Amino acid sequence: MKPLIVANWKMNPKTLKEAKTIFSFLERGIKTIKKAGIVLCPPFLYIPSFNPKNSNLALGAQDCFFENEGAFTGEISPFQLKDLKCRYVILGHSERRKHLKEGSEIINEKVKKALEAGLAPILCIGESLEQREGNKTIEVLKEQIKQSLKGISKKKLKKLIIAYEPVWAIGTGNPCPVSEAQSMGLLVKKTLSDSYGKALSEEIKILYGGSVDSENAFFYIKEALFDGLLVGGASLDPKEFLKIVRSVC
Repeated sequence: MKPLIVANWKMNPKTLKEAKTIFSFLERGIKTIKKAGIVLCPPFLYIPSFNPKNSNLALGAQDCFFENEGAFTGEISPFQLKDLKCRYVILGHSERRKHLKEGSEIINEKVKKALEAGLAPILCIGESLEQREGNKTIEVLKEQIKQSLKGISKKKLKKLIIAYEPVWAIGTGNPCPVSEAQSMGLLVKKTLSDSYGKALSEEIKILYGGSVDSENAFFYIKEALFDGLLVGGASLDPKEFLKIVRSVC
């Protein structure tokens, strides 16, 4: 199975010109990369400007709404994303949970609609520093998985991807120790296996995210045995991002 490397640009860069420059550099750089799948998740406004020519490069979005259409000012439908050739969508990112107060009930509805539209949801889960220090990590991760996937059939979940992103590691330069990350990855697999069976749990990709760079990426794939990476800040530096991709191939 090829590792899946997802670039989450968040609310960056400031201009379309900068975005196109990064995209062009990445597209040229991945021409010789065959052993990894790459997903680019730019801000909504930039998505229509990108048309990947390389089959190893796919478009994704950073969020979607939980309705297909209607009077929801400012929101983006998963079907609109599908029409723009998006194949993936990030849901439940800790920044949305924190700043926009998104809970698992809302995330659950978004996952359902994304699957209905034919998108592959990248469901983010992770514990805060306070939860980690309070020994609540296992409880938090299990609850986030179960509530976010509530009422979704096994058949539909085959397209699901889960990204373990410890909140305390995101953007801090303090990545999760590889052995600890591996334990959390195994916990996610066990939770999925208990709820949906071992066969399905083996089909669902598990990514790691949180201060990923070209120095540690290899270890999360080769030692912690994650199926891929969700890369934030480092994905805006095309040279660094390509180093990350090459390091895990």
